[in-house]
Amino acid sequence: MDISLMVEGQNGLTWDKWSNILAKSEEAGLAGVFRSDHFFIGEQLDSLEPYLSFVMASLQTSRIRFGPMVTPVTFRPPANVGRMAAQIDQLSHGRFVLGLGGGWNEEEHKAYGVNFPPVGERLNRLEEAINVMKGLWSPGPATYKGRYYTLEEADCLPKPPEGRPTLLIGGGGEKRTLRLVAQYANEWNGISMPPEAYAHKVEVLAEHCDAVGRDPSTIKRSMMTFGILGPNQEGSADHLRWFLKKDASATQAELLDAARERGMIVGSTDEVIDKLGELAELGLSEVMFQHLDFEDDDFIEYLGTELAPRAAKL
Repeated sequence: MDISLMVEGQNGLTWDKWSNILAKSEEAGLAGVFRSDHFFIGEQLDSLEPYLSFVMASLQTSRIRFGPMVTPVTFRPPANVGRMAAQIDQLSHGRFVLGLGGGWNEEEHKAYGVNFPPVGERLNRLEEAINVMKGLWSPGPATYKGRYYTLEEADCLPKPPEGRPTLLIGGGGEKRTLRLVAQYANEWNGISMPPEAYAHKVEVLAEHCDAVGRDPSTIKRSMMTFGILGPNQEGSADHLRWFLKKDASATQAELLDAARERGMIVGSTDEVIDKLGELAELGLSEVMFQHLDFEDDDFIEYLGTELAPRAAKL
């Protein structure tokens, strides 16, 4: 199992901090560095434009995977995303992972004047956006006529190699999202699930794969999780209260118990490895741990030098 880092870029990320995170992650031996694609969540803070930050990642690193976790299709025209993804893929020599989702944070859409349609339409747009991008990445000019998006003899040059960029779909919706994963994705990314819940999602995904004639083993499985482990266990209470929406009366023990119930990975290195082992047996091959404090280089080093070598044996 691979260990990677997840950065909430809307929470005060600056160019200097991003550059340091990239350098420390590659030095520590992490498999990847992924980041959110939001204008803001809650308080409006420094928030680097993701696709510009991926150009920096392409040029500053040589080994790690990186990409958005995930880009809402509501934010940008899919043809623009497809062109940027193809060129960042080329610049990074195939290390870019294009994570896509339907979008969920209505507040940021309203603030920036972006339409936020009902969930059914957002998922319809996601499917059309995927078809637009795959058309652009295929040989020759692309024509597509959907309800929301169209192409007419659009030739996206330079073309990426066949099978690239890696297309990741995030989420766990059993009727639509996992069906889209089965139909289109190279990788499925779930969010903080205990093994029992994850096993159920894996079964649902397998059913969708069977319906479209696809081998489920051809889909890489990863998970983003809010982990309280190693050096970030101390001082984690405020982060947990924010994430779990608990008030100041909740004790650290109560917060950790609530985190475990939500499927977050909590505890000593041995406890974490045991939990990762259960998930690995279900086919999970990569975990992206949330980076809570952008100044905390010790957490990156812990993931790379202590956790990752043991996880690699699972």
